[in-house]
Amino acid sequence: MFLTAQQLLMLKKATLETFYMVSVTTGLTVALGVPLGILLVVMRPGHILENRWAYRLLGLAVNATRSVPFPIFIVFVIPLTRLIVGTSIGSTAVIVPLTLAAFVLMARLTESCLMEVPHGVVEAAQSMGAGNWRIITRVLLPEALPGLLMAVTIAVITLISYSAMAGMIGGGGLGDLAIRYGYHRYQTDIMWATVVFLVVVVQLVQYLGDALVVKFSRR
Repeated sequence: MFLTAQQLLMLKKATLETFYMVSVTTGLTVALGVPLGILLVVMRPGHILENRWAYRLLGLAVNATRSVPFPIFIVFVIPLTRLIVGTSIGSTAVIVPLTLAAFVLMARLTESCLMEVPHGVVEAAQSMGAGNWRIITRVLLPEALPGLLMAVTIAVITLISYSAMAGMIGGGGLGDLAIRYGYHRYQTDIMWATVVFLVVVVQLVQYLGDALVVKFSRR
């Protein structure tokens, strides 16, 4: 498989677009998903901010969003995407559905990590007079840090996959390149290059995530 200079330029441009989409969306996903995941934990029955109705409503909203396949979800939120960024096509536009789809996943992953923290640790902090904010920031999050790092790793890999699917509707990036040139124009060398590059990127992300988990688990 040998790519021409023009194909290499297209691959470089698509790679930068994918990096832009995934990096910005990762930041938004963590910023929105982790607090939502914390709320899903602390508002559970028997926890420090118990609120059954709010917990049920949040859980219902998260489950409803996660139940929609991403290609359909992109089309479904096109009006909102246009309202926010003024267009539904391009790398910037794709950030909207990517964030909406990924941050609820991040919320569930965060919830799962925090639920693994023994409740006795929380009760011990309460017995020493720690407030709710201190319990969240000094007990729950530090104890769940290795799991949260793995959750972020999973979210990034999912976003890479989602960004490739976004190419089906002109979202830009490697997915758009593979579909427009590799599929529609039968340039199999472009298709193979894109697939190989995505596999390598995912492996690197997973390796980095695993290394961080091991590092902070030892601490």
